[in-house]
Amino acid sequence: MKKKRIWLMAILSVFLLIIGGCGQEKTSSKSNDAKDSAKTIRIGYQKFGTLNILKSKGELETRLKDAGYTADWTEFPAGPQLLEALNVGSIDIGHTGEAPPIFAQAADAPLVYVANQPASPAGEAIVVRKDSPIKSVKGLKGKKVGLNKGSNVHYLLVKALEEAGLTLNDIKPVYLPPADARAAFEGNQIDAWVIWDPFLSAAELELKTKTIQDGKGLVANREFFLATATFAENEEALNIIKEEVIKIDKWIEENPSDVAEFLSPEIGMSVEALEKTLKRKKYGLEEISDSVLDDQQKIADTFYNLKLIPSKINVLDASIKSNEGGNGK
Repeated sequence: MKKKRIWLMAILSVFLLIIGGCGQEKTSSKSNDAKDSAKTIRIGYQKFGTLNILKSKGELETRLKDAGYTADWTEFPAGPQLLEALNVGSIDIGHTGEAPPIFAQAADAPLVYVANQPASPAGEAIVVRKDSPIKSVKGLKGKKVGLNKGSNVHYLLVKALEEAGLTLNDIKPVYLPPADARAAFEGNQIDAWVIWDPFLSAAELELKTKTIQDGKGLVANREFFLATATFAENEEALNIIKEEVIKIDKWIEENPSDVAEFLSPEIGMSVEALEKTLKRKKYGLEEISDSVLDDQQKIADTFYNLKLIPSKINVLDASIKSNEGGNGK
């Protein structure tokens, strides 16, 4: 009986050792998965923009691979969806215009402004049909004006009306995404359309629109690169991305016709419209400055006053300097 008990104890010991070994292997596997995840950079991009071209060229992925990283790309239809993904932790970095970061920060997204491209105020405008009797922004009083709610052009419209001595209460805003707004514009369902490139260029060329006000002298119209607060701490990966954006920007600026040819089938727009867009866009990459943050704060305050965001925000909370100091969200 005693020998039988000793034999059973020996079997149990071996079994426990096997189970213990499996547990250690599982823990090790989880640890490796975490390391792999930390080395994967999840990049959000839109159909039209620098990152789209950067992805297609493949040079960023090569640089990242040499540094031990893997790029995982996800396409989004627009900035708000991209920043929602950033908010829930699905991506690490991406690009949008000026307005989406305001809404994302108001929703308490852990975003950080990491860089911006130069202002391109001519890349958005208020247009009317070529035979429209409307000659200026003042002529919009009582008229139906189509725009994408909460976008960069919403801010342009507010500033243009303000300069003309009007407010949003003096017009009839019709909130539509670009495709629907174009259809409404062509069908005479709206009197004016506030829109940005490349949709603006396409409308100018294909519909022969008349511009009554663009962004010059009123708004900046910048493109921003934004990251999660956690990813913004990865200086190595961030610097690689910035360096490659600078390179691709220079290539786009010097080869707008080639880039337009490349993009046309990808986004379903004419080469002519894309070339016009690329030629009036400003290029380069700039570090986020106090003046840029001040401009963003003005947009945030305007949207708060219009009740487009629920509470006041401090744009400085989303700056790298603020996050480095431990004061960011």
